[in-house]
Amino acid sequence: MNLHQFRFVQEAVRRNLNLTETARALNTSQPGVSKAIIELEEELGVEIFARHGKRLKRVTEPGAHALQSIEIIMREVGNLRRIGEQFSAQDSGTLSIATTHTQARYVLPHPVAKLREAFPKVNVSLHQGSPDQVARMLIDEVAEIGIATESLTQFSELVTLPCYEWQHMLVMPMDHPLAKKDSITLEDLAHEPLITYHPSFTGRTKVDQAFAAKHLQPRIALEGIDSDVIKTYVRLGLGVGIVAEMALKDDGTNSDLVALPAGSLFGVNVARVAFKRGAYLRNFVYKFAELLSDQLDRAVITKAMAGRGNDYEV
Repeated sequence: MNLHQFRFVQEAVRRNLNLTETARALNTSQPGVSKAIIELEEELGVEIFARHGKRLKRVTEPGAHALQSIEIIMREVGNLRRIGEQFSAQDSGTLSIATTHTQARYVLPHPVAKLREAFPKVNVSLHQGSPDQVARMLIDEVAEIGIATESLTQFSELVTLPCYEWQHMLVMPMDHPLAKKDSITLEDLAHEPLITYHPSFTGRTKVDQAFAAKHLQPRIALEGIDSDVIKTYVRLGLGVGIVAEMALKDDGTNSDLVALPAGSLFGVNVARVAFKRGAYLRNFVYKFAELLSDQLDRAVITKAMAGRGNDYEV
C-alpha cells in the first residue's frame, strides 16, 4: 500500500464517490484511480466501497474504519512536511488564515501587520467565508488557523479556544426617534425595520434567540455579511442596524451615526480561534495566535491541542 492509494480513497470520499471528479482533482485518469483503490482493497482484504457496476455507491463498514486510519496517516504526512518546512526555514513560509469578513476587515489588520513585522519573510494568505466554510477550510487543511464567532465549536475535528468577547451595537441616523430614548427595549426594536447579518454570520444567532425568548417577531428588512454594507443602508434610512462593535472603530468614518451598545439585549458573543485537531503548528502560527489575544500563548494552545480542545476555556 502507498500514499497515492490513500490520497485517491480520501479524495473519492470528498468528491461524493464520483471517480471522474476525483481524477480531475488529482490530475490523473479515472481508470488509474479505480485501479489504485481496488489494489488497496485487495491488499487489505476488505471492500472500502460498495459498488454498482463500476460506480462507487457507499462506504462500507470496514471502509469507514479504514478511512479513519487513512485520515490519521495523511494528517501525519502533512505534519511531517510542515516539520520539514519549519526546521529548514524557521522564519519563512505562508500563514493561511480562514476567517469571516468582519474579522478580516476589522480585527485582523493589526495582528497581521505585527506578525509581518516579527516575521518579514512570512507571507499571509487570507481566505474569507462563512463560519461553516472557515471550519471546512481548516478540516481540509486549506488554512492553519481560523477565526469566527459562529459554528466552530460544532466540529469535532477542530480544537477551538476563546479569543475575545464582543457585543452587538445598534446604529441609526442621528435624527432617528430611538436615538433620543434613554433605553431601548426589544419591543421597541420589534416595531422597526432592522438591517443586520445573515443568520450564519457574526452572532446573528444571539439576536434571533433574544427576540424568540420574548415571543417577538423582528422585522428584518435586509440581511448582509458585510458591516459596511449594513451601515450604508442605515444611512439611506432603510432601518436600524445591528452590527458587531468591531465595525464601529473611532476613526471618524461613523460620526454621522448614533451607535448604542446592545449587549443587555442580545448578550455577549465570543470570537474563537480554531485549529485542526492533531495538526502540527509552526512557530509563526503560535505567534499570530498570541497577537490575536493576550489570553492565548503557546502553552495554552499546546495544552488544548493535547486534550479536549473544545471543552478548554482560558
